[in-house]
Amino acid sequence: MIAIGCDHGGYELKIAVTEHLRNKKIEFVDLGCSGERCDYPDIAEKVCEKVTGGECEYGLLFCGTGIGMSMAANKIKGIRAAVCSDWFSAKYTRLHNDANVLCLGGRVVGAGLGIELVDVFLETEFEGGRHVERIKKMMKLEEK
Repeated sequence: MIAIGCDHGGYELKIAVTEHLRNKKIEFVDLGCSGERCDYPDIAEKVCEKVTGGECEYGLLFCGTGIGMSMAANKIKGIRAAVCSDWFSAKYTRLHNDANVLCLGGRVVGAGLGIELVDVFLETEFEGGRHVERIKKMMKLEEK
């Protein structure tokens, strides 16, 4: 299950992605918004709680640039969120960084690229190996 949320700046991209996920029969829970003005930290918190609570494997967050959502999400213990706008970054944030939340900017990427980034993110498995110790070191930084 995927947790999904957006603010008003990412609403149109969220709609395109959720339609794509429905067509692929990928289960998701939509945690807002419905296009109205809202604050991205509130949505990021809702989505990330589903991920850290184990109800959802991944989170997808959409705002105008993806940056605000990424910053808010990374304040939550256990979250490894990455804002991506290219295929290579979306793939390698899963492969090497074991990211559990992808943040996209509705004003930065269009629906076609956004859908492609979501697909590669969801389809890429964490490589493990030498990256495991790096992830552990990164996550220890939350305790400082």
